[in-house]
Amino acid sequence: MTEDRHQQRQQRLKEQVDARIASAQDERGLVLVFTGNGKGKTTAAFGTVTRAVGHGMRAGVIQFIKGEWPNGEKNLLQQHGVEFQVMATGFTWETQNKDTDSAACQAVWQHGKRMLADSALDLVLLDEVTYMVSYGYLALEELLTALAQRPAHQTVMITGRGCHRDVLELADTVTEMRPVKHAFDAGIKAQQGIDW
Repeated sequence: MTEDRHQQRQQRLKEQVDARIASAQDERGLVLVFTGNGKGKTTAAFGTVTRAVGHGMRAGVIQFIKGEWPNGEKNLLQQHGVEFQVMATGFTWETQNKDTDSAACQAVWQHGKRMLADSALDLVLLDEVTYMVSYGYLALEELLTALAQRPAHQTVMITGRGCHRDVLELADTVTEMRPVKHAFDAGIKAQQGIDW
């Protein structure tokens, strides 16, 4: 390809991108969903939390399913004013007690509802909330209502496998993580600082 043709193609591409940027004028908070069976949903969401905090925005994190083990993101982001509320029971396959897990979910969800109503928060992460809905610990309608009634500028991120179709429909951006290859399948242990 000649330099001239390359430049013409890039100019057409630039014009298309510029036109799309010019037409996107709506400013409001978003609902972002990271779902699918692949690794990286929580990691992607925490990357966005870190970016927001780096720009001076205020963020809050609700972690469903995760336990009380060391959490690198929490260690860093709490130093920058990010509130964390963690469902301390850990993975539901560890506890194997629906009543205990449901009560723990409801307790941390109260903090989630508070954060979703807080106009001082620019960003709220509901990490692994999809499981709470699919297991019946959190009513879908309660989640949808809280999302709909949040402050207009507030962005919410939702992570977890098997996201309910009504949440997907409500979302502005949905990213599905697809597994291609995973070290754990080859018998490699999860590593602090890399996997958590």
